[in-house]
Amino acid sequence: MVNYGGLRFDFKEPGAAKRCAERLVAMRKTLAPLRARKKDSSLLLATWNIRDFDSNDFGFGPRLPETFYYIAEMISCFDLVAVQEVNRDLSALQKVMRILGREWDYIATDVTEGTSGNGERMAFVYNTEKVWFRKIAGEIVLPDGQLVVSRKKVKAPKDQPDIEPKIEEMKQQFARTPFLVAFQSGWFRFSLCTVHIYFGDDSGEKLKRRVAEIERLVDFFAKRQDKERKLTGEGMKPLDRGREAENYILLGDFNVVSPEHETMQALAANGFEVPEEIDGAHMPNRDHFYDQIAVRATDEHFKVLGGGIVDMYADVFRSTPEDMELYEKFVPKKDPEKNEKFRATTPQKLYEKWRTWQMSDHSPLWIEIQTDFAESYLKNIVDGK
Repeated sequence: MVNYGGLRFDFKEPGAAKRCAERLVAMRKTLAPLRARKKDSSLLLATWNIRDFDSNDFGFGPRLPETFYYIAEMISCFDLVAVQEVNRDLSALQKVMRILGREWDYIATDVTEGTSGNGERMAFVYNTEKVWFRKIAGEIVLPDGQLVVSRKKVKAPKDQPDIEPKIEEMKQQFARTPFLVAFQSGWFRFSLCTVHIYFGDDSGEKLKRRVAEIERLVDFFAKRQDKERKLTGEGMKPLDRGREAENYILLGDFNVVSPEHETMQALAANGFEVPEEIDGAHMPNRDHFYDQIAVRATDEHFKVLGGGIVDMYADVFRSTPEDMELYEKFVPKKDPEKNEKFRATTPQKLYEKWRTWQMSDHSPLWIEIQTDFAESYLKNIVDGK
């Protein structure tokens, strides 16, 4: 259960603790149907890009003390959450962990260096009473022959202005290194790989690099699993834990444009599938598709029981005159966005942009996975299998 003890001393602003408590009550009511799905026989798995958590590099102000409670309340609805855009400084994540309570733990990556890495970490936050770490974790490094191939325009030296720019082909690793961790919940053993795929641009060579990263990732794990299947042999008995190939789940911010786009085609390839509970056809009102969960399962008992996306702003930082007025003093007087094209042009748009640095500009995406295979195992013994 979430630890609300800090509500009595975390707030210096008069009335902020009461405001936070009121909104937490509303959140708990809204999220009750999702929380009710938590049970011993299944796993609630989610992915959430918590925007720039929590550097304030973009000038929208640090997160308010109450926001950490709202984020913790959201995470607590699940059993295991892949979190992207965790900052180099882990203090924001550690605040959330304190609020979640002692039964929760996390595993985080190192920061991927370089401009494309953005000083970001990725993390898995999980309830130790439902999920256990199988002592395997690592960052995915592509071998020779499987590197991401991209093309970059290289300008001529300043003292040679008459020379045309040339295109150079580069072979490189991921902009932000994917992170693989092996877990188990109930009978279900699986390896999760969380990603934050390179964005670049909406077209041209930078889009091609984005697609190439997704393709290389999917191909890497498909080849790994196929190799494991060969090693296990054809005569493997069901639920023979010592010999079966691993179940792989890829999740995170893939910067997928739409269900029909080439970015999605790259993800749903080589045997990886996006569960129908969260695909475009079953979520027609979804306004963005950056975040995805794709599965390549070998376990014959694997089953997705449900899925969805959570409305973060149903009860907090709402688009209402009341909340706009309430938080007006925290919103910048003008948009600090450097690119004029993306600057908010009205107070409403500026407030709605500001709140994405409180919660996020990505919504939590989740699936429920069956994890109790005991009956099948016992029946196989009864049937002599």
